[in-house]
Amino acid sequence: MPTINPGFSTLAVHAGAQPDPATGARATPIYQTTSFVFNDADHAAALFGLQEFGNIYTRIMNPTQAVLEERVAALEGGTAALAVASGHAAQMLAFHTIMQPGDNFVAARRLYGGSINQFGHAFKNFDWHVRWADTAEPASFEAQIDERTRAIFIESLANPGGTFVDMAAIADVARRHAIPLIVDNTMASPYLLRPLEHGADIVIHSLTKFLGGHGNSMGGILVDGGTFDWSKSGNYPTLSLPRPEYGGLVLHETFGNIAFAIAARVLGLRDLGPAISPFNAFMILTGIETLPLRMQRHCDNALAVAQWLKNHPQVDWVRYAGLEDDPNHALQQRYSPKGAGAVFTFGIKGGYEAGKSFVEGLQLFSHLANIGDTRSLVIHPASTTHRQLTEEQQSAAGAGPDVVRLSIGIEDPADIIADLDQALARG
Repeated sequence: MPTINPGFSTLAVHAGAQPDPATGARATPIYQTTSFVFNDADHAAALFGLQEFGNIYTRIMNPTQAVLEERVAALEGGTAALAVASGHAAQMLAFHTIMQPGDNFVAARRLYGGSINQFGHAFKNFDWHVRWADTAEPASFEAQIDERTRAIFIESLANPGGTFVDMAAIADVARRHAIPLIVDNTMASPYLLRPLEHGADIVIHSLTKFLGGHGNSMGGILVDGGTFDWSKSGNYPTLSLPRPEYGGLVLHETFGNIAFAIAARVLGLRDLGPAISPFNAFMILTGIETLPLRMQRHCDNALAVAQWLKNHPQVDWVRYAGLEDDPNHALQQRYSPKGAGAVFTFGIKGGYEAGKSFVEGLQLFSHLANIGDTRSLVIHPASTTHRQLTEEQQSAAGAGPDVVRLSIGIEDPADIIADLDQALARG
């Protein structure tokens, strides 16, 4: 890029990419290959010993994937990134890099239902343990920390409720205890909010959502902020102790502010294997080019829809931080002044059955378990994404029986509202 300090929209189009040196192709090619030829035996040895960066096998890295990683790292303001098969895979590799059996981490109660399930059940198989805290009370995170706590995990904009978090206050807690703050920034995207600027150390995304933006490709990514000293406390042996797989190499000493991303790749992705396909990396790269345009349209449409729903007789309440009287509005203005995102919830009169009936009556909206599509999407979390949780857990996660979650697309707002109106009229 010729500009010295490119703006966000320029980075979304150009970061990490250059014309293909072999063919001159302007778009990043899909390097649909399993493996890469070594120059000679010494070159191969240097790659396998981490003495030189380069491509070995697409499970570990691929040139298409590398452009995606550099672009998202640039958009988030991080030092390096690792793209993988899904958001869940990114979370798993992040914790695999910093946790040992018997360790714990503190997570916000208001999270995507799949993350609650992953943390509360699947992670137990690794002997990793979650402790829950309330983002409305940063002190509740501090109360859960002990000598085996290795991280704090929050969402910048909580799913499903679209609630902003006082990230800086929670980051202060993490810093006082010398543990990293991991932030899932899927719902906001770096267009609205960059967690590293508010004290986060690691950022996670489901690329499947707003970054890809078109509901056609799965992917996840973790971004290394390069800010955490992994050797300071001695609690992160993966990064601070010699690695026998690499001849006693100490990753933090060797790779400095990109050590976390390197460790997640060469110890996590290498052995656990949740690689992103080159084709999906290409599709998500293409989606990112229009991220600034799409996110602003998402926000503008969502505000118009929330304002309309607020006055509908079949609606009990609307929680959208973009509304001036919303309890979360001040945090939205502080952290995300460009908009409050595309996803929010409302309470429908009639509770559980009314929610199911409303969803079935929509025509323009697609009823599915996703967010961040160009299309408007709807789901009734209590009967779908959060169904595996107890009613108490559902309510704590903002997914009670009357809750309907909308992910507002980029269609004409009048058409979105008309579809909601006809479905509500049936009730």
